Amino acid sequence: MKSVLSLLILLLNFSPFAYAQDSAGKVYESAGLKFRYENLMKRSDAIWGFDFLSDGKIIFTERRGTINTFDPATKQVTPLTGTPEVWAQGQGGMLDVRVHPTNKNEIFFTYAMPLNKGGTTAVGRATLDSNKLTNVKRLFIAHSESKNGEHFGSRIEFDNAGHIFFAVGDRGERPRVQDLSFHMGKVMRIKEDGSVPQDNPFVKTKNAKPEIWALGVRSPQGLTTHPETKELWEAEMGPRGGDEINIIAKGKNYGWPVITYGREYWGPKIGEEKKEGMEQPLVYWVPSISPSALTFYTGSSFPTWKNNAFLANLSGQHLRRLVIKDNKVIQQEELLSGIARFRNVRTGPDGHLYVSTDDGQISRLVPAK
Repeated sequence: MKSVLSLLILLLNFSPFAYAQDSAGKVYESAGLKFRYENLMKRSDAIWGFDFLSDGKIIFTERRGTINTFDPATKQVTPLTGTPEVWAQGQGGMLDVRVHPTNKNEIFFTYAMPLNKGGTTAVGRATLDSNKLTNVKRLFIAHSESKNGEHFGSRIEFDNAGHIFFAVGDRGERPRVQDLSFHMGKVMRIKEDGSVPQDNPFVKTKNAKPEIWALGVRSPQGLTTHPETKELWEAEMGPRGGDEINIIAKGKNYGWPVITYGREYWGPKIGEEKKEGMEQPLVYWVPSISPSALTFYTGSSFPTWKNNAFLANLSGQHLRRLVIKDNKVIQQEELLSGIARFRNVRTGPDGHLYVSTDDGQISRLVPAK
C-alpha cells in the first residue's frame, strides 16, 4: 500500500499541471525581457478556444461540448446554456470561440456536429445573454461528414469587413482535398450572416462549393491576421513532419496531399515537395511540433515581442516565438518547453499573452522584474 501511495505521489509530481504550478514562480527570459508563467484556472478537459469579453471575463470552450465564462477576479467558472449538440469523438467536439470585434454580445464558434452516423464541422453564431446563449444559428455545415474522428479544423478569424474565415481539415479523406465539390481540406470565407460573398473565387465554378476561399490544407488549427499587412496566416499539422505556416490568398492551392514535406507515419514519402501551381509554405518543420494555434503579439507588456508570431504546439509541448521580416522567418525561439500541450494562444486586452492547454489550463505570460 505504501509503495502504491508513493507511486501516486510521484505521478502527481510529474503531471503537466504539477509542472505548470512549479513553473509559476520561475522567471524566464526572451528577447531582452523577463516574464513569469501565471496559471489562472484548471479544468479537466482540453480548452480548445478562448476569447475576451468586454466585462473582463474570458469565454472558453471545452472539447467535450461546453462553452463557459471565467471571471479572473472571482475565479468563478459558469457554464453557458443553449449550446448545440456536438460530436465529441476522436478530435471532434466544441472547438473555437470568438467574440465579434464590435458587437461584443455576439459570439461565433466552430464545432463537430453529428451527421449521418458520423461528424462534420459546423459554424455557429449566438447572442450572449447573461449565462445563456440565445438566437443560436448554424451558419455553415461542411460537406465533409465522415466517421473518421480527425482533422475538423477550425479556428475563426474576422476580416473586419463583414466576413469570417475558418478552415476544415481533410477528415482523413485525402482524395477529396483537391476536389472543389467537397469542403475537406479547404479554407472558407462567408459573411457574418452565413451567406456566401459573390467575390469568392469559386462561386461560378461548376460543382464547386461556393464558400471555398483556398484549398490544399491538411489539419488547419491556426488562423490569424498579420497586424500590419492584414494578410491571412494559417498553421497546420503535417503527418510525420511537414507542419506548415502558409499565407492564405484567394483561390490559391497549398498542395496537400500532392506536395508536402511530411511522410507517412509508417515511413514512406507522400507525393512531392514542390509542384507548379501549388504554393510553398512560409516555413515548415521536420520533425513535427504539432501547431494548434497561431497569433501575432500586439500587446504592450512585452515591447520586444511586438508583431512576433506565436505558435501553440501540442506534441512539441512549447510555445514558439517567430520573428518575421518581409514575410520570412528570421528567428525562432522555444518558450516554456515541456510544460504542457499548448492548444491556443492569444494577446489579452491587458497586454499579456494568454495560452490554453490540453489538460484544461488557462494561463498568461506576465512581465517579471
